[in-house]
Amino acid sequence: MADVKLDESWKDAIGPEFDQPYMQHLKQFLLAEKQKGATIFPKGADYFRALDLTPIDKVRVVILGQDPYHGPGQAHGLCFSVRPGTRIPPSLVNIYKEMQADLGIAPVRHGFLEHWARQGVLLLNSVLTVEAGRAASHQGKGWERFTDRVIHAVAETREHVVFILWGAYAQKKAAFVDQNRHLVLKSAHPSPLSAHNGFFGSRPFSKANAYLERHGETPIDWQLPEDPDQA
Repeated sequence: MADVKLDESWKDAIGPEFDQPYMQHLKQFLLAEKQKGATIFPKGADYFRALDLTPIDKVRVVILGQDPYHGPGQAHGLCFSVRPGTRIPPSLVNIYKEMQADLGIAPVRHGFLEHWARQGVLLLNSVLTVEAGRAASHQGKGWERFTDRVIHAVAETREHVVFILWGAYAQKKAAFVDQNRHLVLKSAHPSPLSAHNGFFGSRPFSKANAYLERHGETPIDWQLPEDPDQA
């Protein structure tokens, strides 16, 4: 994985992680799975897409997910996001509903979130790969340790970042973030199973932008382009 496509700022911040034994074990696990004929999502070039699109020195918001989508044509390396032409997943439908209630932004007809990532929204899953059709199949293989290091790097080297933590899993993973240095927004997960338990009405988008502006940062343009090719 040392030759992965990755923005240089991340190589400077977390490059040594790729040489750690756990990452070597993870690489061997992924190679063995492919040799057995397993289909792995996202494709290899997109494992680190979230980091490549959002250099560490540009990170202004962090949104944490858990696992990549495990259906065909969905995962492309950004949490909650799907490729153009793919049905918008239920959690993202609810994210769009909350964004409309919060900011008055009408939902677009796609779920491609690269427009956010290019502005400094780090859309990071805890686990960066999954076997097709097998949800959570790559948990406990080393990705969690790697993404913990990513979050630590952001929290330790940046100032005034907004961490949007939806659900207990994300809140536990980023529990160490210094709330005197960063804004931490917590609510229920946008999944249909939990969205009515505190996600709807939480207004994370306006709160994030208000905080960024207070600290001299440019707010995020949450409005996605109607044409995903313009993202």
